[in-house]
Amino acid sequence: MSQIYKSLTSGPVPPAVPTSFVTDDGTAIPAANVLDVLGVDSRENNVNGILTRANPNLSNNLEIVITNRIQGTVTTVGLVTTPIITFIPTIIGTYAIECRVAAYNTTSLLGSAYSIFFGVRFDGVNSNLCGVADIIVNEEGAMSSAKTTVTVSGASVLINGVGYAAQTINWSAVGLYTFVGA
Repeated sequence: MSQIYKSLTSGPVPPAVPTSFVTDDGTAIPAANVLDVLGVDSRENNVNGILTRANPNLSNNLEIVITNRIQGTVTTVGLVTTPIITFIPTIIGTYAIECRVAAYNTTSLLGSAYSIFFGVRFDGVNSNLCGVADIIVNEEGAMSSAKTTVTVSGASVLINGVGYAAQTINWSAVGLYTFVGA
């Protein structure tokens, strides 16, 4: 026998469902009570390092964005210098950059890791290194023949992987920057 009882008086009011979410940049509106919350990263400068936005505005996509982030991957074959990340500042000021680099030698099955800290001043036309980059080096065996470098070319800031003879190396880098200008 069922234990269901139906009363003639009204029951509890259903909970209120939000119909919009105001973000740092726009408003997200659920579609059929569904809101897609996405995690993404961006090179855009934001002093907090994180922001929220509706993308596009008034859609059901709400993005949580890690800002001030740079990343890249590349493969070197032999003794070549190749940019893993190319960062082009757009606003006059100083950029403090921290970057982690991982390298895997697919020829000899060896690895290495690097941590890089450096500063760049952008004058509106050219990027200028503020001193010499500090690089922490962790290399396995013959990977001591590989290295990372930081260079500038015009406005471009280049975080490079430097391979070595007869070796194929996969490089991956992720960095964050802090900016201040006038």
